[in-house]
Amino acid sequence: MTLPTQMNAVAIARPGGPDGLEQQSWPMPVPGAGEVLIRVAAAGVNGPDLAQRRGHYDPPAGASPLPGLEVAGEIAAVGPDVTHWHLGDRVIALTNGGGYAEYVAVAAGQVLPVPDGWSLTEAAALPETWFTITQTLVMRSGLEAGMSVLVHGASGGIGGAAIQIASILGARSIAVVSSTAKADYAMRLGAFASINYTTEDVAARALELSDGNGVDRVMDIIGGAMTEKNIAASARGGHIVQVSTLDGTNPNISLRSIMAKQLTLSGSTLRPQSPQTKAAIAIRIRTDLLPALSTPGFIKPSVTTFPMANAPDAHRAMEGRGHLGKIVLLTTFGSEA
Repeated sequence: MTLPTQMNAVAIARPGGPDGLEQQSWPMPVPGAGEVLIRVAAAGVNGPDLAQRRGHYDPPAGASPLPGLEVAGEIAAVGPDVTHWHLGDRVIALTNGGGYAEYVAVAAGQVLPVPDGWSLTEAAALPETWFTITQTLVMRSGLEAGMSVLVHGASGGIGGAAIQIASILGARSIAVVSSTAKADYAMRLGAFASINYTTEDVAARALELSDGNGVDRVMDIIGGAMTEKNIAASARGGHIVQVSTLDGTNPNISLRSIMAKQLTLSGSTLRPQSPQTKAAIAIRIRTDLLPALSTPGFIKPSVTTFPMANAPDAHRAMEGRGHLGKIVLLTTFGSEA
């Protein structure tokens, strides 16, 4: 296949609101050593995309300035030193940016096969959230069978990934949500119980559900005042994983409580990390988690789609916090696939 010299992409023409996203013609990326070129069918929308659009999350040095941290599609070209991917392979990938485009170049170590039985649209909902949770909740906090984990934002992409990864590993999730519909969705994904934070005391209910012991792990995207509740809900020796701060970055917390419970609180951002670190996460996903996604009866996350040219509308939907699962942008190729 002869590749074009230009492609359609969605760029941040004006930092700020969703209307600052604009479809433009961009030069085709060229895969370098150790990279592959992916013809994008679908690109997931994630919180960091919104932060970048607002001007609060600059891409790391050398990364594409285009938003988009995860894609699904087909291998269109391979760079030097790449031997394990071939033209036409159906793949998902964690990008370093550039996903809101018809083509993107990605380090080969950040690419995984599309799970059996998954469409490219469905699979585009996986990489960014599954890489994030695998590194933070699994590799860093040591989530394992028999543990309990309190999951905030349980009906969204990050929360849904945490619930499903916990289930695969034999851990039990308590979903923190804001409505009955979101609770039902989280339970379908595999949570064993839910807490409606608008009507229930999160810490008190988490303690009740854990027989007074507290939860072993907390996956939080909220921050702010919720941090104090997470500490109160945690078991002795627990670990709170902070992957976003939707409601604030400066909580009023008691260090004495952290010391008394011997807690660990860790934070992480994925995009600036090295290709070697991301490749190690990909290996862990491929070895321990990916096979489960192809088993009969595995519940796929809910996906809401928008044409890539309608990226502003997709960002508005993401900011509204009313959707379930993931929001995905479709290229022309994705619409036809």
